[in-house]
Amino acid sequence: MDVRQLRHFVAVADTLHFGKAAERLCMTQPPLSQSILALERELGASLFARTKRRVALTTLGAHWLPEVEAALARLDALKGLAQSLRDGRSGRLALSFVSIADYNVLPELVREFSARWPLVDLDLQEATSDTSIPALLDGKVNVGIIIPSATPLPAALDYMPLLTEPLVAAVPATWLSDNRVELTGGKLAAQSACHLPLILFPRQLAPAFHDLITRYVLRQDPGSQVVQQAIQMQTIISLVSAGVGIALVPASLRNMARSGVRYVDLQDAPMLETGIAWRRDDESPALRHLLTIARKTAPPDALDSLTPSQDADQA
Repeated sequence: MDVRQLRHFVAVADTLHFGKAAERLCMTQPPLSQSILALERELGASLFARTKRRVALTTLGAHWLPEVEAALARLDALKGLAQSLRDGRSGRLALSFVSIADYNVLPELVREFSARWPLVDLDLQEATSDTSIPALLDGKVNVGIIIPSATPLPAALDYMPLLTEPLVAAVPATWLSDNRVELTGGKLAAQSACHLPLILFPRQLAPAFHDLITRYVLRQDPGSQVVQQAIQMQTIISLVSAGVGIALVPASLRNMARSGVRYVDLQDAPMLETGIAWRRDDESPALRHLLTIARKTAPPDALDSLTPSQDADQA
């Protein structure tokens, strides 16, 4: 059977009159009758009970009609769906993100993207930078919010900075009240921080983040004590709240209010960059829409990292 035969069947079923159905279909009655007969032969059963005075659906025809109508409706929707996918108005976009992005760039990015493109399924996956990059290369995700390292990204990936922010010290509140943490001008100096037990992000998961902290603190005293490592920011802040030690975290973590924790500015605070990476050959329209939104929050020089074709997409 072909689609035309199915449309012929629905037209006759709607009108229960071959002449009226032929007129609706802009054809003559004999070819319509032949089409229905051919369909019935293929099915091995009659769809219509015919007499000289009336046409009626058989039991088979009546039960089959809604299924055929649903199938035709799905077929009719395919063109619109293809156009929607082509334009990035629907589909799926997988986005991985480092945990700190949940407290700075991610909420606004997701909020605006979802408002503008509500039919695109945005699949959010929390990950570390070291797992996001292979996932991007393997096509498991379309875009990743990462902390870039000193090692250049693979040539297959492109990158745009989104945010540069200072680190602050998350310290147990009681350590401030009992003067265990010494502040100078309301800020914590590296010389003071190096004498406090430190909670740190594992280097293998975020080398750039880890090295930024160690250059700031551990170089003051190679014997500085790292008492705990944790991969989740929520866990790190919970350990600070429990009095295990201090942690140097992005300033945006101030948005994570936790009882028993105070956030203190650092003297000569090191700066941490967060950015967005994607495959150069990913032609997904939904990805282009996301990058357009991300571009609004990026530093003015962020476009320097884009290739000419991608820059044109963002314009």
